[in-house]
Amino acid sequence: MDPSSGNRPLPVPGRADSSDDVEAEAGRRGPADVAGGVVMTSLRLPSPVSLTRRQKIVLMMTIDMLALPLCFTLALLLRAGDDGLIRQYGILPPLFIAVLTIPVLAFSGLYRTVLRYIDLKVLWAAGISMAALVGLTYAVSFLINDSRLPRAGLLIYWFIAFAYVVISRFLIRALVRRTQRWRNSRGHPTRHVAIYGAGEAGFQLASAMRASVDHEAVCFFDDDRSLGNHTFADLPVFHTSRLRTELQRLGVDEVVLAVPSLSPEQRKRILDKLHRCAVSVRTLPTLLELVDRKITMQSIREVKLEDLLGRPPVPPREALFAKCTHRKVVMVTGAGGSIGSELCRQVASQQPAKIILLDHSEWALYMIEQDLRRNFPGVPLMARIGSVCDPNAVAAAMQGQQVDTIYHAAAYKHVPLVEDNMPEGIRNNVLGSLTIANMADRFGVQTCVLVSTDKAVRPTNVMGASKRIAELIFQAAAARPGTRTVYAMVRFGNVLGSSGSVVPLFRSQIEAGGPITITHPDVIRFFMLIPEASQLVIQAGAMARGGEVFVLDMGQPVRIVDLAKTMIEMAGLVERTSKNPNGDIEIAFVGLRPGEKLYEELLIGGNVTPSEHERIMCSEEPRLEEAELQEKLARLYAACDSRDEVSIQTVVQSIVPEYAPYSSLGESSRKPVRATPADSSQDVQDDTRAPRQLGPRPVALHRIAFQAGSQPEAGNEVEPARLLGSGKLR
Repeated sequence: MDPSSGNRPLPVPGRADSSDDVEAEAGRRGPADVAGGVVMTSLRLPSPVSLTRRQKIVLMMTIDMLALPLCFTLALLLRAGDDGLIRQYGILPPLFIAVLTIPVLAFSGLYRTVLRYIDLKVLWAAGISMAALVGLTYAVSFLINDSRLPRAGLLIYWFIAFAYVVISRFLIRALVRRTQRWRNSRGHPTRHVAIYGAGEAGFQLASAMRASVDHEAVCFFDDDRSLGNHTFADLPVFHTSRLRTELQRLGVDEVVLAVPSLSPEQRKRILDKLHRCAVSVRTLPTLLELVDRKITMQSIREVKLEDLLGRPPVPPREALFAKCTHRKVVMVTGAGGSIGSELCRQVASQQPAKIILLDHSEWALYMIEQDLRRNFPGVPLMARIGSVCDPNAVAAAMQGQQVDTIYHAAAYKHVPLVEDNMPEGIRNNVLGSLTIANMADRFGVQTCVLVSTDKAVRPTNVMGASKRIAELIFQAAAARPGTRTVYAMVRFGNVLGSSGSVVPLFRSQIEAGGPITITHPDVIRFFMLIPEASQLVIQAGAMARGGEVFVLDMGQPVRIVDLAKTMIEMAGLVERTSKNPNGDIEIAFVGLRPGEKLYEELLIGGNVTPSEHERIMCSEEPRLEEAELQEKLARLYAACDSRDEVSIQTVVQSIVPEYAPYSSLGESSRKPVRATPADSSQDVQDDTRAPRQLGPRPVALHRIAFQAGSQPEAGNEVEPARLLGSGKLR
């Protein structure tokens, strides 16, 4: 101590001495090192973890140089049973070993290995290096002393030296990992993780977790009963029948599903089982996503709702995918929306000649333009702000561009909002579709595809009815004599993760602590992925001949209340019910909204045929004569101008006879009833089950009536001749 500084320690060279430094030093030391405000210095050996890489190698070499000669001495002692051989050969053999240790082990690569991450490959390196060391020791000893070491003693030495090299490395690895985990986890709790799947992926994941500070693998679960009560990667393996019991006993915070080869159906079944245990669940990517990558902690991802669909994604056909997009000028309306933006990305991946982005939202248009320029820098883009209801804006966007393909995704789609804003919803969805259909014909567009919805089938709300009218407009345009444009419609259900869908709504409600609001316990919906929907739209355009409606085999419908429960369980929470009042999140039923149905359908008629894609079906739907459609559209626009909602509904019903407004429906009439089959080959739909899904034999499909005591009319198959002139309102 410098007397002039009182009891303060000498300042560290290159650093200013201050009271802050003393306080900082005191904060790093425990209370036992600080007395009366005085920091007591103490000598501490550096932790092996804190040593530099070079220092660790030198330390390991020193230990080996001391230990391996001792191993030789022990081998001779075991061989003779006394110290006779040790006295006979003297100090030269151990000295040879000490000298040869470093070059032999260095040549084998044992000093290049980071001990924290060593694996079973060290066995091979240790075996070869020890054999080389034994051979060199024998040869050098013979050349210098002309005396041969006992072969049995050398064999014993090989076993002892091999065991020392391997065990010492693994002990150091365990010590370093435990020390580092302890140092880094002070004040930072470690999550206990169970791994579902005692296979290669699970083994790699467990190995990766040993180097993790945040996670510690505590056990495996597997469906194979033969693995039960065994150990795997030094961890116990339990059969899945003991899942809930062992999770609670071991205090598991998280389960990671580590079986990349699972089919979507198997993955969904296992995830459902795990979520019922009220534990946080994450998963490794699928085998297709992993390819040949080594599994690390970064491989783990959150369970996505896509994992719960229970069906494989619908793969695109490359030939169909490129037909209307590759080196084509493509226009996407509603380009900033959920479907529109994904359509733009899918089109951009096919190297189009140009993409014209049309949207009335400046912000949405800006975001998708920046996204495309960042991810597809070589694709020419043209972003245009404008409404599809404005023929002049649409014409200006298409003028001189020689557009080949249009994907019309612009629409108001939120049922309650459109129900409360009928004139605006009708104008946007109907007039916008009419404008696009006419402009496609006017500018000689090759293919024009309408993005429709399952809510257009026997609609009970204005949004669904407006989309059905849009389909009728496209059907009439397709039948127009002399048209060069192929028109098609694509109909699908709800899209996971789209704006305003139940998924982000439920997620936000869970984050807020609940409750999750659901309109009715029996509501079911079809779900698909945004990329699937976009790929379907693109492929449908490639398969279209004119006027068809394409629908997708969407698998089994999802009960919304089950989806809500799954999302609660995915968050590691528990549903609050009357039987479990201490749960985390409550599910509240608030009643059906105006225009909402319990069930959605995909088909109006039963005339369904297979398409070129095994998961996409083609349907010929009822049409209207153009003259009749023109007259009714004129009345509809007049009703919108006067904002007469009663007249709007009346005209809409005249265009779409199957439209049953919410106000005319009772609770019972929104439930499915037994349909009268057209012939004996058709199945009878029970009133307690969901509507029948598209299956492998689409020709066997039949219509299901959702209004008690009524069947929708087949519609008029007369082909219209013209479509409302130029499409401008007069």
